Formats: sequence, structure tokens, C-alpha cells
Amino acid sequence: MSNDAATAEAAGPAEAAPPVAEPIPHGLGASLPPADARAKTEGTFPYAADLWAEGLLWAAVLRSPHPHARIVSIDTTHAREMPGVRAVVTHEDVPGAGLHGRGRADRPVFASEVVRHHGEPIAAVAADHPDTARMAAAAVIVEYEVLDPVIDPEQAFEAEPLHPDGNLIRHIPLRHGDPDAAGEIVVEGLYRIGRQDPAPIGAEAGLAVPRPDGGVELYLASTDPHGDRDAAAECYGLTPEQVKIVVTGVPGATADREDQGFQLPLGLLALKTGCPVKLTATREESFLGHAHRHPTLLRYRHHADAEGRVVKVEAQILLDAGAYADTSSDALAAAVAFACGPYVVPNAFIEGWAVRTNNPPSGHVRGEGAMQVCAAYEAQMDKVAKKLGLDPAEVRLRNVLATGDVLPTGQSVTCPAPVAELLQAVRDFPLPALPKDTPEDEWLLPGGPEGAGEPGAVRRGVGYGIGMVHMLGAEGADEVSTATVKVQDGVATVLCAAVETGQGFTTLARQIVQDTLGVDDVQVAPVDTDQPPAGAGCRGRHTWVSGGAVERAAKMVRTQLLQPLAHQFGMSTELLQIADGKITSYDGVLSTTVAEALDGKELWATAQCRPHPTEPLDETGQGDAFVGMSFCAIRAVVDVDIEIGSVRVVELAVAQDVGRVLNPAQLTARIEAGVTQGVGIALTENLRTPRGLIRHPDLTGYALPTALDTPDIRIVKLVEERDVVAPFGAKAVSAVPVVASPAAVASAVRAATGRPVNRLPIRPQAAVVTAN
Repeated sequence: MSNDAATAEAAGPAEAAPPVAEPIPHGLGASLPPADARAKTEGTFPYAADLWAEGLLWAAVLRSPHPHARIVSIDTTHAREMPGVRAVVTHEDVPGAGLHGRGRADRPVFASEVVRHHGEPIAAVAADHPDTARMAAAAVIVEYEVLDPVIDPEQAFEAEPLHPDGNLIRHIPLRHGDPDAAGEIVVEGLYRIGRQDPAPIGAEAGLAVPRPDGGVELYLASTDPHGDRDAAAECYGLTPEQVKIVVTGVPGATADREDQGFQLPLGLLALKTGCPVKLTATREESFLGHAHRHPTLLRYRHHADAEGRVVKVEAQILLDAGAYADTSSDALAAAVAFACGPYVVPNAFIEGWAVRTNNPPSGHVRGEGAMQVCAAYEAQMDKVAKKLGLDPAEVRLRNVLATGDVLPTGQSVTCPAPVAELLQAVRDFPLPALPKDTPEDEWLLPGGPEGAGEPGAVRRGVGYGIGMVHMLGAEGADEVSTATVKVQDGVATVLCAAVETGQGFTTLARQIVQDTLGVDDVQVAPVDTDQPPAGAGCRGRHTWVSGGAVERAAKMVRTQLLQPLAHQFGMSTELLQIADGKITSYDGVLSTTVAEALDGKELWATAQCRPHPTEPLDETGQGDAFVGMSFCAIRAVVDVDIEIGSVRVVELAVAQDVGRVLNPAQLTARIEAGVTQGVGIALTENLRTPRGLIRHPDLTGYALPTALDTPDIRIVKLVEERDVVAPFGAKAVSAVPVVASPAAVASAVRAATGRPVNRLPIRPQAAVVTAN
């Protein structure tokens, strides 16, 4: 005990000082906590799986056990006669359009003549008890003529058409520069990317309630409620006004995670029975139903000069879309446009295809298209460096893109592109210490305690990945969002159909209104389709478009609030400012509180935000297809046991182009989550589909990374160079770490082993080094 402490103790207990209140985070730039954090922590958050209604029926769906078959007959007699069964529906009971799909309406609600993938819906049942519903679904007798599935996307070009629209969904031939250009060295590679599942925390669930007007309300964890409403209305033969989507709590989403084929039978059953119907998918049904990341085959040839500068890139990119088109056209556009990465490439010739197979459907998963090509072009950059005997980071620095450079699509990069700064930041960050060869540090070795071979077999590798993604929709997509801000009795309310999927939109909306109006108490109203559309929750669009709409509406309310004061004192509203809940004039003559100015008033305004238009890629892959881009550099440090092939990711150093930090804690969490998802792609996540059948559709057979698999993630630099065309200057942050981290891990394993590592996830045999 110190002398000072002893003296204080002898003098008796001192009177405790009053606690100092912690300042409440406020406005943009503060780490405002999520409004739903407490409810989620305490288990009171309203997920769709928890919903209930009087007279509730339970639904179950019969799915195909075959990836490809002709349906000879469907007999629902036994199912209909089971006690407790209230309805059985098949393709014959669909009153409206029988096809649906996010990118292209080519997917049947229920298969009628042909089954095109394992798990395709055949029929749905509503019953008084969930067990009865499942047994009744199993009692539907379907006679199949099993056909040979097309599972190799390369075979799809010559195979018989799997769909009336054919097997080719889209072909993009990109032509840029001189086809005869050549470099002093040439490196080639063939790369394969596996099928990643979004693996949401909660499986799909929903409740359908019939309405007195003959319509239906669907309570879903939707990330695109208006898109889902329109698809449902088409299917049910109703007007959009007769279908209402109410968004419940979303239990985790990496983008458009919900399966429309899951939702549509739910509403049909409610309309047919006149009763509320609930469907909660099992994890197996979730794996079978929703879209996955596109498995991809990539062939690359890089030409470079003796200094390591890329002269020409030739590539072929083949996306396996599975049975239906979904958003494969968008994914292919991103893959082809970013096939050369964030590098200056004067000559590029890329062929890209997306084809149908009898594999499970592929669709939008965070960083689609860009992630697959990043793994390939970064492997090529490693090969260029190795062939020239140069440092891999130095080769990359000699080629990186900057603002003002031109993409192979012919589009100029007008947004901030600090790629060199990002790469230098991770390259220069101190490397982690080497693991010690002592028993107490055994857990540091690949495989964990007793999971690795001899410590002497462990090799450390350092690798790099630089990724880029586009923000918002592309190729002429009309991106628009509408928001309303109301203020009454000192409380502000935001109405916007932007769904909170975990990306933090509701927190951001509160911060925007706090910053603009000086009102602390800001509520964000629940989302439903009675509100104007805000679009899907992906590619950072709600931060940009919906956040921009909230800001504009809040500024309009601000003007309404300040105009009477400005008129009273004979000045313009631009000479008044709001800060810390006070309104003051530039000269100090006026000083009042926001609460006093709002006393007894009800103010509101509605505004839209629509970014500048884009255009489709033309027949040679040229065009200004993207609104904006963001970039990320990652340095990976791995330890590899070269005898057994186990890999431990020790550290990932991240530097990212974020435009502007709007919520530091939220931004950090988003980057860390994206990096962790990328580690899963690199090492463990691969939904195996031998002969088109999903093997082990559960979370024991599908290996997600856990907290124990998550490496140290060091965010070493955030470049805040604001994008002048984006509201607040901010950029999307969660997708680009997903794109860059798998490439960085693969690069580090190559450095540790000297092996090519041309497949993700990395197989143990790919990291084994055999003795000469």
C-alpha cells in the first residue's frame, strides 16, 4: 500500500464524489449505439419466427430430392385426406404469374413439368399443427423420371437446354486496347472458387394473414419489401395495393438473403384457407432454398514488362448460376469490369459468361463477382513478382490505380482511389511476433492444441490482397429512395422503407436527424410497403441513397424551423446554426434552444435521393456502368503446417477507403465482419454439391468460421477522402473486405509453401510441401 493510500485510509472514508455523467453519443461521427441492441441482447427482438396470430395454421413445403427430373405426376390425394390438413397447393393453384426472380422472372413458384435443382418446391401444405404439415407434405406422391444433371458449367454450352430461355444467361466480351500488345514475361493460371452460403443467423420464417379485401399481408424478414410485394402480387393475381409486406426483425443478412420461393407459397396458403399461415424453415430448407455465391472458373494470362508493370490481361470467367438467372447478370458485369483489379491495365480482353446448370441457384452475396476475380488477379500478381524476383507488394505498387485513371470498361475513376496509400499502410505495419516453441503457446500453432504436427513443420507466410467493389446498382439501375422526417413534441420520427439488416441504417438515420435538427430523441418507424419504396439493402445503397433522402428531408424541416426566427431578426436561415440543442446566429444576437423553437409545432417534410445515372455495358464491355467504387488493401500473415496442410491466419492488417467515418464503432464492426466472412471463403466455407445434390445442408457439414477461427484484425488506416457525389462523402464499407481478405490469405499461403494455391477454399493438400 502506498503512503498516500495509507494516510487516506487512516483519515476515514472520504465523501464520494458525485458520478460524472458520461456524454451521450450524438450526431454524425459519434459511435451512437444501435437502438435495437438491448432488445437483441435480451431476446425480446421481434423476429418472424416468433410471430403468432389467432387461428394460426402451419405450413410445410415439399421439395425435390433430385437435381434434374421430369415430373410425370403429382398426387395430393393422401395429403388432402389427412386429419388436420386445411390446404395443399401446387402449380395448378397459382392464380397469377407462375414465374418469379430478382433479376429475371424465370423461376417457377412450384415446379410443374421439370425439376431443375435439388430442393426445388413442388407443393405446399397448411395444417393445424407443424408436425401434421410436415407429414402431409411427405404424403404428396410425386412420380419422377430422373434425368442426368448438368453440373459442370463448361458442359452447359453443349448440353440440351435446361430452361426455355436456354443455358446461357449472359455473355460479356470486354475489349480494351491493342489485342497484339505483349509483355516481356507471361504468367498464366486456372482458378476455381467454391460455393459459399450466406448462412444467416436465423433461417427464413414468415407469417401470412389474409385481408378482408381479398388481399394478404406478409410479415417477413425482407430486405427488399417492395420488390417482394410486386412479385407476390404477380403470383397471386392481385394488385400491389392488395399485398402488404411488413418487415420483421432481420436475423442477419449479407444482402438479399431471403428466398422469394419461400415467401410465395406462404401467401397462397393464407389466401386459400382464409386463415393466418406461418412457415419457419429448417436449416436444411434454408440451405436448399436461398441463393448462394456463384462458383466460378477463371483462366488468366498476364503480360508484364521487365519492371513488373502489367501490359495486358487476358481472362475467361465462367459463373455457375445454378438453375435460374436471379442476379447472375449483375454478378457477371462486376466480375468482367473488375477482372483486372485496382490496377492500371492498358490492354484487357476479357470473356465472361453466366450459365444455367442443375446446381443450386446462385445469386447476390456480398461482393459478388468482384470477390471471385480478386482471388485470381491477385494470384497472378504474385506470379509476376515471383517470375521477376520482385517483392509482391512492390509489384502491386507499380501498377495500382489512382483517381483519374481509366478502367478496362472505359469508365474514368472520378471518385477518390487512394490504392497506393492503402497498400503502403498495410505493407509498413509491423509484423506480428513469431510463435514460441513452448508447450504453453501450442494453441498458436495451426490446428490448435494437439491439432498440429511438429512445430518445426510450421512455416510463416505474408501475402497481400487489394479489392475493389462498386456501390449501388449498376448498368442503368434506377436507384432512388424516399424518406419523411416529422417533428412533434420534441420527438423526431423517420419514415423510410430502408430495411435494417445489421448494416446500421436505423442508427445512421438517427444520427443524421440529430446532426441536422439538434433533436436528441429520434425514432425510426417500422418498415412496410405502405411507405414509398427505398430499394434493396445491398451495396451500401441505404447509406448513400436512403441516408441522402433522410438528410434532405431533415434539411427541409430545418428550414421550416428556422424561417420564423430568421424573419423575426431580419436575416437568412443560412446565418443560423444548430449545435448542442441550441440555435444561434452568426453574430450572437439570436440564441435560443431547439426545444423552445419547436414548442407546439408539428413540422414534416418528404424528400427523395437519386444518384447520377449509369449506363449498360455495350457489346464490347464499354460504358460508365458504376456510380462509385471503394477500395481495400489487406496484408495477411499465416502459419502453415506444411506436413499436414493446416492453416492458421495469425493477423489481417486492413487499410480501407471509407470516404468519411459516420459511426466509428459501427464501421469497425462492419469491416471486422467482412474480413471474417472472407476468412471463411478462404479456408472452410464450401457448400459441396456432388452430382447436383447438396451434401450435409446443415451447420455441422458446412464449416463456418467461429470466434476461435477469427484472427487478429488490425485496422491500420482509414482514408477519409470524401466522395463529393455521395451524401456525407461516405462509402460502403462491408463488401470490399470480403473481396480482399480471401485473396490475401491465399497469397500468404503461397508465400509460406511455394505452392500455387489456385482454389478457394484452400484444401489441406494444397498447403502440403513434400520433400524433394
